Amino acid sequence: MNVRLTKEQKVQILNSSDIYKVMQQVLLRENKIRRNQEHFWVVGLDNNNKILFIELIGLGAVNRVNANPPDVFRMGIYKLAVKMILCHNHPSGNVEASKADENFTDKMLKVGKIINIEVIEHLIISEEKYTSFVDNGIINKLQKSRALEIEEKEKENLKTWNLEIKLEETAKMRDIEIAKSLKKSGMPEKDIKKHTGLSDRDMEVL
Repeated sequence: MNVRLTKEQKVQILNSSDIYKVMQQVLLRENKIRRNQEHFWVVGLDNNNKILFIELIGLGAVNRVNANPPDVFRMGIYKLAVKMILCHNHPSGNVEASKADENFTDKMLKVGKIINIEVIEHLIISEEKYTSFVDNGIINKLQKSRALEIEEKEKENLKTWNLEIKLEETAKMRDIEIAKSLKKSGMPEKDIKKHTGLSDRDMEVL
């Protein structure tokens, strides 16, 4: 689910504090019940480290949330992000990174390298504080580690998946251009949706 951002939140990220300020606002926007669930977000950046999007890709229980490479990187591929920040909250308030957090980040670093989207940070946040994998040296340690290696078959599958997503997005952009032309000609939206297969959300961009 795409997180709506204000103009002020589409900032250039220079350090962990910059991204925490934005993600803290995103978390506090949730009601108290939802804040007691673990969320997993991905933040896409351009070449200048400016935020392109924030996507909520997982909402779980008090102490766990599931996410996999297609979930993590899909929006980054669509939006042509070149860098990505991972972020999840710990409702308990303990923002210490677990071994599972490190292992997950390690895999995302390696998947990102294969599909050319660099994972540059992972934040664990609460309502009042955060842990940065960069500031704590975890990202640097994982980049040097060979503890987790992706097998050649999985590498090829990831490359194929990456290409399929790009082709899907190209096709959607073509349908959007056709829809714009049909709308300009006066065709009703329900007929445009029928001819192009676009969703209500897609139609909002016209």
